[in-house]
Amino acid sequence: MNRIDKKFQELKAKKKPAFIPFITAGDPDLQITKDLILEFEKRGADIIELGIPFSDPIADGPIIQASYYRALMKGVKVAHILDMVSEVRKKSEIPIVSMVSYSTVFKKGCQHFIENALKAGLDGLTIPDLPVEENSELFEIAERNNFKIICFVAPTTTDHRMTMIAERAQGFLYYISVVGITGIRDALPDDIVQNIGRLKQLTKVPVAVGFGVSTSDHAKMIGTVADGVIVGSAIMREIVKFEKEPAEKLIRSVGDFVKQLISGAKG
Repeated sequence: MNRIDKKFQELKAKKKPAFIPFITAGDPDLQITKDLILEFEKRGADIIELGIPFSDPIADGPIIQASYYRALMKGVKVAHILDMVSEVRKKSEIPIVSMVSYSTVFKKGCQHFIENALKAGLDGLTIPDLPVEENSELFEIAERNNFKIICFVAPTTTDHRMTMIAERAQGFLYYISVVGITGIRDALPDDIVQNIGRLKQLTKVPVAVGFGVSTSDHAKMIGTVADGVIVGSAIMREIVKFEKEPAEKLIRSVGDFVKQLISGAKG
């Protein structure tokens, strides 16, 4: 069984949502990325979303864009990230999905990319720039290898496309809570509870919510209606805040922040 499926089954039995922190691989460096993954797991995170830096991200706001730029300027490459994931796997079985641009996958070749991802210990991919209508090849390869391609649904997704996406969903459905890009928000949309409920009626696959989830109060609200809570920009902001401090302080301080979010999400 894929680690993602197993984790959601465990959490469903406990009637708890998954907490899914996002971090950019290689910012500030890959050793700290590895240490943060292990720290987040120790603090109670359930699944890790690991951003693979790309020069032209289409869905990411300024905080994550800046983190991608810093990692790329340091020469971080896909092969280095997969090596780091392999090192994590020596100590942890926490599910890890990578957010990646389809151009990165396509350039390597879908079969080759998934084979290497599996070998390293990844469990799935989120690909924001790949429409569900165009991902048949990738889905088929993933299904043959018990690997998950996570689909996105937005508030602007039509009923027809939402039904189609829900039918093809693997691992979990990523519901984008706001129209636009990732980033820190003061408040979440008023219709988010209604939209999540509508989506959950279409699928038995867990629904996790990201984009704009920034505080423990946000996480608490999302955790009562969704199967997973995803936080990225707010965590990356904390990493930047402590990037000039010793690594031990950065990891401890960001871990403290993530623990607050987890406490909110899980009630």
